[in-house]
Amino acid sequence: MEVTIYHNPACSTSRRVLEMIREAGTTPRIVEYLKTPPDEATLRDLLARMGLPPSGLLRRKGALWRELGLDAPGTTEEAILAAMLSHPVLMERPVVVAPGGVALCRPPERVKALLPAA
Repeated sequence: MEVTIYHNPACSTSRRVLEMIREAGTTPRIVEYLKTPPDEATLRDLLARMGLPPSGLLRRKGALWRELGLDAPGTTEEAILAAMLSHPVLMERPVVVAPGGVALCRPPERVKALLPAA
């Protein structure tokens, strides 16, 4: 079973999801998205498969999203997507791609629905 996690090792939620994947008996492909960010096609594909607009994956912690004006009324989804591509830290995590689908795994227990039952 192929499982990919878009992971930030500094994030406790991301570490917990990675642990849950491993506890399920899977060795996932780990993409440290801050070091190797997804390209535009990949990010658009992930969003489409999750059924989310870019704003649904926007990380609203920290000051960067406000500094870039992404909290302004009328900010377009394309502007949010462009900002995430330029600043991968704006992408919420972890995103998991598994046989059961693709999801932003917040809370971590969301990963269980993506993995086959043990």
